[in-house]
Amino acid sequence: MGFLKKKIAQGWASMHIKNENKWINNPVKVQNYWFQKLIRESQHTNFGNDFSFAQIQSISDFQNQVPVQNYESLKPYIEKIKSGHTNILWPKKPLYFAKTSGTTSGTKYIPISKESMPFHIEGAKSALLHYIYRKRNPNFINGKMIFLQGSPVLENNHGIMTGRLSGISAHFVPKYLQYNRMPSWKTNCIEDWETKVDKIVEETISQNMTLISGIPPWLVMYFEKLIVKSGKSVGDIFPNLQVLVTGGVSYKPYEEKIYELIGRKLDIIQTYPASEGFIAFQEDVDSDGLLLMLNHGIFYEFIPTEELGKSNPKRLTLEQVELDTDYAIILTTNAGLWAYEIGDTVRFISKNPYKIIVTGRTKHFTSAFGEHVISFEVEESIKETMESTGCIVQEFTLAPQVNPLEGLPYHEWFIEFEKPPVSISEFEFILDNALRKRNTYYNDLISGAILRPLKVSMIKKNGFNDYMKEIGKLGGQNKLPRLSNDRAIADRLEKYVLKTL
Repeated sequence: MGFLKKKIAQGWASMHIKNENKWINNPVKVQNYWFQKLIRESQHTNFGNDFSFAQIQSISDFQNQVPVQNYESLKPYIEKIKSGHTNILWPKKPLYFAKTSGTTSGTKYIPISKESMPFHIEGAKSALLHYIYRKRNPNFINGKMIFLQGSPVLENNHGIMTGRLSGISAHFVPKYLQYNRMPSWKTNCIEDWETKVDKIVEETISQNMTLISGIPPWLVMYFEKLIVKSGKSVGDIFPNLQVLVTGGVSYKPYEEKIYELIGRKLDIIQTYPASEGFIAFQEDVDSDGLLLMLNHGIFYEFIPTEELGKSNPKRLTLEQVELDTDYAIILTTNAGLWAYEIGDTVRFISKNPYKIIVTGRTKHFTSAFGEHVISFEVEESIKETMESTGCIVQEFTLAPQVNPLEGLPYHEWFIEFEKPPVSISEFEFILDNALRKRNTYYNDLISGAILRPLKVSMIKKNGFNDYMKEIGKLGGQNKLPRLSNDRAIADRLEKYVLKTL
């Protein structure tokens, strides 16, 4: 039976890739198709009437008539939908609202339509089928698979079911995976994250786990609890574990830690799911870059990061982007988001096919001194420093120290080590130089004696988890910002800093 399942999976994967190649090989044509379709189908919505969609004949018309949107600008329309009105941003009413945590807008309610929901599921399925096709080794389908996700318990908001995206997605796990899927539905519904992970450990520790999916911090917590309970490495607990599927945050800062917890190398499939749409996935686990989903209900635009904040920023279409340049990603979707800035920055590393890496958040950066350090730079720097020093970083965040008690200002890195470096001063020196190589503005500030080299403040074991629990954001889809431009997070972390090194 196992052999037959693998043969069926390989045949299905081959057919899927054949169909996918039709749009992969015609990217601009496919994007133009979606642009026209989205405008045509929404002409008579509230938003379409407000912005004269009936007069839009081209992408340039759209860019002239519809300014870049954010949640605040769309909020009046979303409030109408929440009040029971239909045909506001998209024909009819949304199938779901995905709840996300916003920093300036409070809780955000992102619409998911009947038309867009299948593409959220299709993206995850496509990632696995590409993996099967590339590796020719679908052994994982014969074992148990776990999806670490939010609670699938949803609220009813004027007939629109509302919850976390991962909880909504739990309702759409295909029937052919239901027999292999873990944890149990009852456990999945537990709201308290620590209680939930403890129960997941109980349910899975004796199972033949072959695929595990979740955002990296969740994986780390789950793996650590498994090790505490069993006294074995994760690789020994699950000898047939083949693949991890990750998303939500960059995997690189967690790579060494997860490797240590597992004890052997696994295949890693990185994905880029968002409440606004399933954007990209790693279609080849042996190479970097995420394949941009161009035929999945989304029309993309890209704003060069230096244009952000301008009243009329330059908006580029797919064929206008350049390699190795950072862009804010802008989505127009078949859920009724129009020229919507989701807050992420991406960089193209290939245009045949179109592949991206996520480089940071438009609102998560450190530029208290004009340096504009982004997530990609700090994550690459910390990875290089770990490799040079042999230490393992569990978690970290960065904030500026503008008014130190003495000396020049500096960047303060709050780091929780799994395996601390032999010399913290050597670690600071290597990390500072790694960041200077990646950010010329930061380098100039150090060279010009405007800033002193960075300082590391070591966080006690589980300090970041304790901080996230303190602010009510442990688990769920909550993520610790890598970068801040003020001391709001830093000041609250002070209680978790080790006072002696």
